[in-house]
Amino acid sequence: MIRKIVFALVVGSIALSASACNTVKGAGRDIESVGEAADRAW
Repeated sequence: MIRKIVFALVVGSIALSASACNTVKGAGRDIESVGEAADRAW
């Protein structure tokens, strides 16, 4: 029983870490595109 709970927590942690990584990467791309747009505007 405890082994199943630990396994579920580990799998959940990996899934959250992967989604957080993608979110941060996407936010970085958004910020970069805003900077490039500002450079083109000047």
